[in-house]
Amino acid sequence: MAAAGEVLSVVDLAHDGRGIGRIGGKAVFVGGALPGEEVRIGARRRRARFDEAPLLEVVKPSASRVEPPCRAFGRCGGCALQHLAPAAQVAAREAELFAQLARIGKVGPATRLAPLTGPTLGYRRRARLGIRYLPRERRAIVGFRGRDSGAIAPLTDCPVLAPPATELPGHLATLVASLDAARHITQAEVAVTDAVTVLALRALEPLGAADRTRLAAFAGQHGVEFWLDPGAGRSPAPLTGPGTALRYALPEFGLTLEFGPADFVQVNAAVNERMVARTVELLAPGPGDAVLDLFAGLGNFTLPIARRAGSVLGVDVEAGLVAKGRANAERNGLTNVRFATADLARDPAHEPWARTAFTLALLDPPRTGALEVLPLIGRGRPRRVVYISCHPGTLARDAGLLVHQHQFRLVAAGVMDMFPHTAHLESIAVFEPVR
Repeated sequence: MAAAGEVLSVVDLAHDGRGIGRIGGKAVFVGGALPGEEVRIGARRRRARFDEAPLLEVVKPSASRVEPPCRAFGRCGGCALQHLAPAAQVAAREAELFAQLARIGKVGPATRLAPLTGPTLGYRRRARLGIRYLPRERRAIVGFRGRDSGAIAPLTDCPVLAPPATELPGHLATLVASLDAARHITQAEVAVTDAVTVLALRALEPLGAADRTRLAAFAGQHGVEFWLDPGAGRSPAPLTGPGTALRYALPEFGLTLEFGPADFVQVNAAVNERMVARTVELLAPGPGDAVLDLFAGLGNFTLPIARRAGSVLGVDVEAGLVAKGRANAERNGLTNVRFATADLARDPAHEPWARTAFTLALLDPPRTGALEVLPLIGRGRPRRVVYISCHPGTLARDAGLLVHQHQFRLVAAGVMDMFPHTAHLESIAVFEPVR
């Protein structure tokens, strides 16, 4: 361990939100430090390629440093950048995206798209809160995992959660502590819609009548609806009755999509609407186009595209999401949409649906990227490909392959501020074939 009290000049921001400086030519990562600052650090923990150190004091603050809006910032691992002004967060994301494209993919966009932004607080309509009962203290804690450990950092409220969930963590902790089955409650999936806020509790043991009564009373008092999630791959079910259907709207396209409490949907409603609109604008589908939507989920992009295109084929690995996609298409009166289930983590060349000709393509892969489907895109030669990314490294890798192996060019790219105050980076890129 190196001695504490060293002063470090911070020159960059790491992908996880920590500041980076150098001592003796070796990188030092410091949580809570920002580029342009001079900070005093604690004892360095030496690693082979870099060092890590705690922040003791900000000697010279950055002009972009702000007061974090959450009292738990620094302990809670849900946010990493609340001390950085929102505009500076977006600029840092842009710098990271274009640096990764250049370093990993050896590519750069012909056009840099203006960033898509939205509200920076009260935006998160989906979240998974950890829950732990402390029997000796006869209390429960509810929150996200801590920044420096896997332990749950207790919250009384969370300013990034969409209302009315903002104030729920502390109330939920009190409720869990009152339950006979408190030690068997491990997490809560939060889903906020215009019509209802659902809390899907992971209950590893069945709840008794008294606990169900307590949940019902809490639901009435706080205007929420409880679902129970038994885990082990089984779907959550409403505490009572059929439950309220969870839906979100895409008003520009006259669509309403239905989803379940455990289903993946984009957490930021405002940015999602803008992202969908930009994607359709960039794809520019017309009545003569056949569009291939890979990693389609329950139709977040598939259905809006279908409003403009001749036909759309949505493909996803999750059979449950594909079923919901079909139901959403039928519910919205769309007859030019097909869905298929396929493992997109391998080349789908031999899948029957992959023989369908397409003129446009959309890729919206998980963090692992779209590596295995790139040959299909290369063979299909669509006139435009839009790629939605939640990991700049895999986007950069795939962009390099599309450009250097499959003869596409990177027409445009930009960031989307889907997760303000966090280290997550969402981006969008557009490719066209080299003719």
